[in-house]
Amino acid sequence: MTKIASFSYPLNRHSMPQNQTNPTMFAVPDGRGVRRFAASLAVFSLIALTLTTWILFDVAREQEIVARIIQHLPESDMAVAEELSGDLRLRSKLSFLLVLNIIGTAIAFALVVRGYLSSEQSLRDAQVLATDIRASMDGGIITTDQNGTMTSLNPRGRELLGLGENEGVGMTPSEAGPEHSLLESICSEVNLRQTAIRDRDYTINRNGHEQTLRAGCTRLKNQRDEAIGTVIHIRDVTERVLMEQRLRRMERYMGLGSLAAGLQHEIKNPLSALSLHIQLLCERLADDTHDGETQELLNVLHTEVARITNVLDSFRNYASVNELGRSWVDVATLIEKLVRFLHPQTKKQNVTVKVDLPSESLGAIEADSVRLEQVLLNLALNALAAMPQGGTLRFRLSKKHDFLRIDVTDTGNGIPPEIQSQIFDPYFTTRNEGTGMGLALCDKIIRQHAGSIDFCTGPTGTEFSVMLPMEGTP
Repeated sequence: MTKIASFSYPLNRHSMPQNQTNPTMFAVPDGRGVRRFAASLAVFSLIALTLTTWILFDVAREQEIVARIIQHLPESDMAVAEELSGDLRLRSKLSFLLVLNIIGTAIAFALVVRGYLSSEQSLRDAQVLATDIRASMDGGIITTDQNGTMTSLNPRGRELLGLGENEGVGMTPSEAGPEHSLLESICSEVNLRQTAIRDRDYTINRNGHEQTLRAGCTRLKNQRDEAIGTVIHIRDVTERVLMEQRLRRMERYMGLGSLAAGLQHEIKNPLSALSLHIQLLCERLADDTHDGETQELLNVLHTEVARITNVLDSFRNYASVNELGRSWVDVATLIEKLVRFLHPQTKKQNVTVKVDLPSESLGAIEADSVRLEQVLLNLALNALAAMPQGGTLRFRLSKKHDFLRIDVTDTGNGIPPEIQSQIFDPYFTTRNEGTGMGLALCDKIIRQHAGSIDFCTGPTGTEFSVMLPMEGTP
């Protein structure tokens, strides 16, 4: 019994966990051949025992008759009678030998039955172990037939497909949800090309949160190496994808340090000289009140120079490596202060502000209060910009493991999928005003605090989550 995957025996449901409603996905012989052999052996033993009993009884009766005849025979016939008696005794010995043979057959039958029952129990144990392994796997395992219909799912597979305990078998992946249509396409591709497929990513929306699933598919074969379907394996790689995005953002940030220094030197100094000469020119032409067009052009030049200076300053702030001014900060107090500061703007936009704070204080964290307040302000202003016609702005403070979690949620239209990967990029913005450095600066400040910032978005709104370490909390 070296190939567990080649067995399929209907198990007793009382021996299986209750959440495993479809434990058998392996092909196992049902033991009918062994049963037929054991039954035939039993019938043969019964017939042989009956014949032996009949022969012994017949031999005993013949010996009794011969003994009576010998008493009345003359001396001349005694030799023949004794020879006949010897033949009968020989037949009796042969009958006893037959009895021994029957006993040996019965023992062999008992051993066969015992071996069969032991093999059956081993198959059950192996099947239970294989099912327990599948149920304990972190990834989803799904088998399909040649038509792409699911024939079995482990509990994790049902969870990732959003199916109930008794659902899945007899369905196609797309029937479980249109977002899982990729699974059907890779099954068709595997059957067509007869090669395995690995690491195909797709996203689903579960309870308002976006999840990234990574799927692969291989052919399912029986012992005769015949293709009987496919095996789909699925993993939730949402955290890994988020980590990869953070690493890419960090790589972009590392390259901006030297670029910022070069821009400050090569652009800021000439720009300062240009601004000074524009100011001198404005003073010289101040008495010339008749040339309004010239004055307007000078105002445009002055405005644009000031705008370029602001852009350089924001870029310098983003790429600078200044250390944080850490102190003990009560984030709940920061949030309440920010809500009061935003009250005129939220009232003007008809935005309702809700603050969810824990019943018990989570304590203070060691952070730069000025920069942390800047992060919360940027997130709040972005949320307000997403709700120009009103909505709900929510601040939520909680503890997750050893991290303090700050959630800023709006009820806007969400972030379009095509720009979600760019929102933390410097100078990326979809609005006419602003430099596009707000979220990039937030990401940098939170990373300086050894934390992380992520988001989830959908048609009903966007939620930004900030995680800050709480080590050393007083």
